[in-house]
This record gives sequence, structure tokens and C-alpha cells, in this order.
Amino acid sequence: MFALLSAQFLSALADNALLFAAIAMLKAHAAPDWQIPMLQEFFVVAFIVLAPFVGPLADNYPKGRVMMLANTVKFTGAAAMLLGLDPLISYGLVGFGAAAYSPAKYGILRELVNSDQLVRANGMMEGSTIVAILLGAVLGGILADYNAVIALVAVCTCYLIAALANVFIPKTLAYKNSAFKKTNHLSIFALVRNFTHALKTLVSHPDARLSLLGTSVFWGAGSTLRLLLVAWVPVALGIADLSMSANLSGAVAIGIAVGAAVAARFVHLKNVNRVLPVGIAIGLLIMLFAPSTNLYIAIGLLILIGAAGGFYVVPLNALLQTHGHETVGAGNAVAVQNFFENCTMLLLVGLYILMQKNNIPVVQTATLFGAVVLVAISLLAFFRLRKSR
Repeated sequence: MFALLSAQFLSALADNALLFAAIAMLKAHAAPDWQIPMLQEFFVVAFIVLAPFVGPLADNYPKGRVMMLANTVKFTGAAAMLLGLDPLISYGLVGFGAAAYSPAKYGILRELVNSDQLVRANGMMEGSTIVAILLGAVLGGILADYNAVIALVAVCTCYLIAALANVFIPKTLAYKNSAFKKTNHLSIFALVRNFTHALKTLVSHPDARLSLLGTSVFWGAGSTLRLLLVAWVPVALGIADLSMSANLSGAVAIGIAVGAAVAARFVHLKNVNRVLPVGIAIGLLIMLFAPSTNLYIAIGLLILIGAAGGFYVVPLNALLQTHGHETVGAGNAVAVQNFFENCTMLLLVGLYILMQKNNIPVVQTATLFGAVVLVAISLLAFFRLRKSR
């Protein structure tokens, strides 16, 4: 777990610093404002395209080695940006590494701990990730404001050290189920059929379906909110530098760490419905945040949004990992989850780009996304509780 958490911390630190370095590179090249959210579009396309392949990769090979390969790909993308490749293309290449990394990162937890410890292990993973998001966003914003090249050098260094840390993750047994042995021979058609079967299997199960839809709504809106902050800060607070929007992203990260810790203490797989009212509150909090013009009120609301999100997401992740491990393989389950989440991100960020190009005020845009989260999670809660009764 120490090797896993160390590698995850460094990789997530670099991921979040890289976003602000990429934004700084776009601004340095006088790119239009709508290209900033396009970074997220280029990034998530890899998760959708590679979804049928990265799950079997994680389930049929030692997950620590898969993570090492993924961090190497991330390093290549960041280095390409440093050498002058277009930031959108370079960030998209990093997305390919991230797409391969995610199923291995979460899938290995079920191989290292038993089901009773899984929510706690997820809490540790999320806690490490959130601290990395906090530091990565803050340091990335500061370095990007100072010098984008220095920021990119720091990012590349973190990816290299993370790849080395992956070497110390023990070689757990790859998931071997007769239904999936056909995935060992790298046939594209077999892998696509395998992914389609895993998707249908998970969607047909109420717990897995709740996790897939619930986390997708949260991360889709969350990724859009992070990009919205870049446009929101100058309008609402009158501050133009990147470091402030990065610091506000860090406030959300602090909240998520707190929420994840509370969830690990009070939520188990048997009482996972406890997270639904908190999920609904996320949408309300975003809608309250959108019109705020006071820095300290905004920070407080963002911490609350993060805390509600951490409490909501961590148990849903554990729910999917448990059901996935018992049916289609944890790596396949996370790959399907990534497919759902990144399709939602692609849709919501695309909607944000469209609204930005049509000059819709950013405060109204943020309010709309809060309403989307409120309605979507309310519907999930309604159908879940009705089925439970």
C-alpha cells in the first residue's frame, strides 16, 4: 500500500500541475479562451477510445507494471509539450497514459485488501489523491504564473519518480476467469466483445448501475466546475492570475479528503444509500457558490462541495469494485466506469464550450451545472429508494 500510495500521489500531483501548465502555454500562444476547456476534451477522448482495452490489460498483467507503463506515457506527453508540441495534442497523449493507469490503480486495491477493508483502502487512496490534487493545483498554478517551462520540468520529474515507485508494488495475481481468457490474445474484436459483455453485466446489476451513474454525474460536473473556475475567478473576484483558480481547486480537494475520511468511518457497503442525500446536496451547494463574490464565502462553499463529493463518491467506488471483482474483473469494472464518467465529462464540457462560445455569463453557466447535478442525483436517489422498498 505504501508503494501504491506513493506512486499515486506523485502521478496525481503531476496530473493536476500539468493542467495549469497547459493553460499557461495556451495563454502564452494567445489561444482563444474556448481552447482552455478543449484541453479536457482532448484528455477524456482517450478514456472513451481505450475503454475496451485498458480493463483487460489491467486484469491480465501485473497492475503495478501497467501503472509504470502508464506513467511513462504520461511523461512522454508532458515532455512533448515541453519540447513545443501543441498543448492540446500533448495533453491528449497524457490522457492515453491516464486511461491505462486508472483501472490498474483502483483494480489492485481489491487484490491487496479484503472486502471489509475496501472502503478504508479507497479512503486512503482518495486521501492521497486529494492531497496530491491540492498540492498539484496550487504548485502548478504558482509555477505556471512564474514560468510554464519550469512547471513542465517539475511535472516530467514527478512522472519519472512515480514510474520508479511503481516497481515496488508487489506482483499480484492477474485476474484469470475462463470467461475472459480469450482476452489474452490481443484480438481487437475479442476485447470489444469482452468490454461490451462487462458493460452489460454491470449495468444490469442495481448496485453497479448506481455506482456507474452516480460517479459519472459527479465527475462530469466536477471536471467542468474546475474549468469554470478559470473563467469564474476574474468575473466574480476580479483576480486574473491562474494561481487563484488553482487555489480554489485546492479548496475542493481539501473538502474531498475530509469527506472521504468521514465516509471510510461511517459508510459500509451495506448502508451505501446514506450517500444519496449528500450527493443531492452537492448540486445545491454549487448553485449557492455560483453567484458568490466574496473570496472567503467562495472558499467555504468549495470546501463543502468537496466534502459532500468525497463522502458521496468513495463508497460508490468501493461498491463497483466489489461487484466488478466478483463478476467481470476489477480492471474491467473500472474501465467501464471510466467510459461512463468520461462520456459524461465530454458531454458536459462540450456544453460548457458551446455556452462559452455563445457568450453566456459564467455565473449562469455554473448555476446550470449545479442544477444538472441536483436533478440527476435526485433522480438516482428516487429510483434507488423506490426499488429498495
